[in-house]
Amino acid sequence: MELALDLSPPQDARLREEAARLGVAPADLARAAVADLLAAKDDDFRLAADRVLKKNDELYRRLA
Repeated sequence: MELALDLSPPQDARLREEAARLGVAPADLARAAVADLLAAKDDDFRLAADRVLKKNDELYRRLA
């Protein structure tokens, strides 16, 4: 998927500075940041879902 971002001038400058510091293209840095964000959200969701399922499992066992 291709995505266009509308960054403010300070955000654009910051992205370019960080990309230069890391020796990568700004687009590659933005892609990695989005990938990290999506992975973190996925991990957080899985942890929350597991906690809820475990809690409900214990509740159902007590009710049985």
